Amino acid sequence: MTTPAPPAEGTRTPWADLPAPVRAAVAELLGAPVTHAVTQPGGFSPGVAARLRTAAGHRAFVKAVGAHTNPDSPGLHRAEARNAAALPPTVPAPRLLGTYDDGTWVALVFEEVPGRQPRIPWREPELRRVLDAVAHLSRALTPAPLPAPSAAESLTGSFAGWERLTAPEAEDRRDRLDPWTRERLPALAALAADWPRATAGDTLAHGDLRADNILLTPDDRVVFVDWPHIVRAAPWFDLLVMLPCVRAQGGPEPEELFGAHPCGRDADPDAVTVALAALAGYFVEASLRPSPPGLPTLRAFQRAQGEAALAWLRGRWRRS
Repeated sequence: MTTPAPPAEGTRTPWADLPAPVRAAVAELLGAPVTHAVTQPGGFSPGVAARLRTAAGHRAFVKAVGAHTNPDSPGLHRAEARNAAALPPTVPAPRLLGTYDDGTWVALVFEEVPGRQPRIPWREPELRRVLDAVAHLSRALTPAPLPAPSAAESLTGSFAGWERLTAPEAEDRRDRLDPWTRERLPALAALAADWPRATAGDTLAHGDLRADNILLTPDDRVVFVDWPHIVRAAPWFDLLVMLPCVRAQGGPEPEELFGAHPCGRDADPDAVTVALAALAGYFVEASLRPSPPGLPTLRAFQRAQGEAALAWLRGRWRRS
């Protein structure tokens, strides 16, 4: 049985706790002082994530983080700024209004998107709406409309989870694996080894689709947010990455969703199984590491995704 995922939450910093120069720079980008800020729930960023309103009545969304909060987060914000600025206007993503970067603090200012995240546990009408939007996104981003690293280039370290767990120094972490996984660890590593070929393609993938990176608007649009992880990959890559999280958050079995989806119906079954093995290894191995600063629920969230991915993989394994 899959462990339910905990809330996807980091330790948010209130807008008022940002250094004064950062707040002043954001106000300058917006053309007026910020008079109201509401912190937004959901998502693993350990910094500020807030909807803003200015004295002139303008609205925006800001995310900001400092290196002292989490050493990796500023780099992710910089990558997101580059990617968001380059996305074609037809992509359902928030428009980047401006950035601030003083070498320590990085702030991104986006247009505000009226809407909310999907309800968790997932509800069928909202899930269907999102899955339809994922199919549209894959079609709109094939071929990739901007330069991006291939999945093989970007995820080499991340997708070597099973291989790392076979190393002698990983014995203490191997002891925390379930018996099925521990017994098959060499076979899992061998299966996942061909993932660079399996995931190859020329679709621009978001790379991190989860409920907390999706907004449902009142006018029935689906907007995808948080784009630091883009890669070029197979057309079904985003769907594959998303479905273990859907399952861990109360959604249906991934296999039935994948097989019925436009991105999954024509996918090479062997390639999907290989990529799923690598994805499961990533989640499982990452979940066994200490929690990074400012992200207290991340490892439990990864563990739930890993369990869901492994359950999906076991089903495909039995049928192979």
